Amino acid sequence: MKSTLAQIEDIKKNGYSLDFATVFNHAFENYKKIALYSGLIILVFSILFAMAFAGVMVAYFGIGSITKEFLLDLENQKFTAIELVIQTVVISAVAGITAPFGAGFLKMADSADKDIEFNVSTIFSYYRAPYFGQVFVAAFIPALVGTALSNFIESFEVLYVGNVISFMVSYFMYLSIPLVVFGNLNAIDAIKSSIVVVTKNPLNIFAFFIIGFIGSLIGIFACCVGIIFTVVFNSSMIYATYFGIFGMNEEEDSIDSIGKYNVD
Repeated sequence: MKSTLAQIEDIKKNGYSLDFATVFNHAFENYKKIALYSGLIILVFSILFAMAFAGVMVAYFGIGSITKEFLLDLENQKFTAIELVIQTVVISAVAGITAPFGAGFLKMADSADKDIEFNVSTIFSYYRAPYFGQVFVAAFIPALVGTALSNFIESFEVLYVGNVISFMVSYFMYLSIPLVVFGNLNAIDAIKSSIVVVTKNPLNIFAFFIIGFIGSLIGIFACCVGIIFTVVFNSSMIYATYFGIFGMNEEEDSIDSIGKYNVD
């Protein structure tokens, strides 16, 4: 089977096609296999995160200061240029640190698709070397670019444009993480390759991007709690889209070979 970079070169020259129904059905069937288990995992970690966040807020500001007015003032606070730079770096770092967690759901989707047993430890598969560094960078750089551009535009008080920019960065990076974890590419190659793949079939990829996003939010209508069971639908959609374009290389299924290829 061709390497991922060889397939990317073919895509550069000839493009590719995707059957909408095939990809969507694959994503939905895969989602049904992982929805309950992944939802329970997200529920547990959401509770732990909320408790930790509340503890930090109380420790830093004091329990008496945490009021509705305080939270509104915090949300509407104007930041200085230095504070915006710090905010941009912090947000990007958080995106990088949590990216392997999201990549774990892709691995769970892959395991379910191949009828391989998975468990809680599957979610943490990419927090190990050499996986963590590449996944971190693949998420950190787009987040840094998107957040920096968004903050810069919003500093001129132009409404919504910053959000659109962040949205578009996420769109072009749609396949960057799976190109690392399944395609064995290093972070920079994965970012460049994701842009190539998206621009060669922008309408189909945009459709899957939007459907994955909307599908992941459907659970919010079930007393909001249901979102923990639907949010992983986006992971299944990303997985099915990647599978529809590249297939899966059964001969080289490990990402131990990350970085051994180079994009010209």
